[in-house]
Amino acid sequence: MSSPGWVPHAIWWQIYPLGFVGAHPWPDSASPPPGPEQHRLRRVIDWLDHAVELGASGLALGPVFAARSHGYDTTDHYRIDPRLGDDGDFDELIEQAHRRGLRVLLDGVFHHVGTDFGRYRDALRGAGDAAAWFRRHGDRFETFEGHDDLIALDHDNPEVIAYTVDVLTHWLRRGADGWRLDAAYAVPDRFWARVLPDVRRSHPDAWFVGEVIHGDYTGIVQAAAFDSVTQYELWKAIWSSLNDANFYELDWALQRHNGFLATFPPMTFIGNHDVTRIASRLDNRRHVEHAVVLLLTIGGIPSIYAGDEAGYLGVKEERFGGDDAVRPEFGTAPMAADDDAVDLVRLHQHLIGVRRRHPWLHAATTSALRLTNTHYVYETRYGDDALVVALNVDDAPLPVPLSELGWASGRVIAGSGAPPSDHITHVELPPHGWQIIEPT
Repeated sequence: MSSPGWVPHAIWWQIYPLGFVGAHPWPDSASPPPGPEQHRLRRVIDWLDHAVELGASGLALGPVFAARSHGYDTTDHYRIDPRLGDDGDFDELIEQAHRRGLRVLLDGVFHHVGTDFGRYRDALRGAGDAAAWFRRHGDRFETFEGHDDLIALDHDNPEVIAYTVDVLTHWLRRGADGWRLDAAYAVPDRFWARVLPDVRRSHPDAWFVGEVIHGDYTGIVQAAAFDSVTQYELWKAIWSSLNDANFYELDWALQRHNGFLATFPPMTFIGNHDVTRIASRLDNRRHVEHAVVLLLTIGGIPSIYAGDEAGYLGVKEERFGGDDAVRPEFGTAPMAADDDAVDLVRLHQHLIGVRRRHPWLHAATTSALRLTNTHYVYETRYGDDALVVALNVDDAPLPVPLSELGWASGRVIAGSGAPPSDHITHVELPPHGWQIIEPT
């Protein structure tokens, strides 16, 4: 399966709308939720220019459909969450994003629904065949990972399949460009294999990425007819190898990543709405740059979680409401930032620029040229095009003679330490530094 033509150039800027616009109090909150008359979804429009200036080509939205709490307990897939606004607000956001050249990715939950979902309320009342929409275990409805307020759908029910096709198609008709399919790892592949071909018949240019944590990514993509899956293996390897000074773990993950790229481009990330922010995850804040360099120089479809580009902090906790710290409200654009944050935003802009000037990077594979616990020099290559990326997490400088890498000379196009220079035969990375070199 080939991805739509626009996907190789995609770089997503991801937001969690309910938190982003301050519209996500919990059901027991003392404050009343905002209503549609506040049109909070339109606040996202004020940030679209930031996404463009960053270099992103797409806006990846978290859940925007009617729900009771965090958005993943959907009550109506055809209705914009009234805490965010209404259909008019959604239409305006789509129009303004497209006007700026930004694609829009929606987030849909089809493993389960919330307890206020109409069919589930009917099932509790014993109305008609509504109960057939949901999986049962004896007399109990099954749930998502033990959460009693998330009721699992029956994915073999033809009505559930037809409903999902209609929901996906409905919002694509309204201007969305693709879907992130939440908790896809918990849904049978056969369900997606029946749903997605029907949707693609009317929207061949749409893109579908499944949320998958671990397992046989390639097998899942092929069986479920996805275009991509979330690359959690690589996310873990990036921050873990930097924290542990163990680049062998990263190299192992990147070799697996090469195998995935032979079939599909994974969705790569170093942060999202479900995980501790990268600046909080890394023990050494200097290594945030290394993580960004990795994200933007390896194959795949990169996604940047809003705020990470400015070094926002936030720790996910395993408790009710434990995601709140990584899903904060954003004020008025642009970001209020100190000098370090401004520098990190500029780094993102520069590296995204590098990626745009080397569009082959979306399909590039990597190979280690020098590998120790604290040094990782790798070539990222697609056909005749190549770059060398050198990472150092040691307290000592790292000399890199290009002849040892099989290159006669090169040009530093980004990095810490010495300014860029042409036709060099030797580079030296400072302690905890990095550089990107192209051949000359």
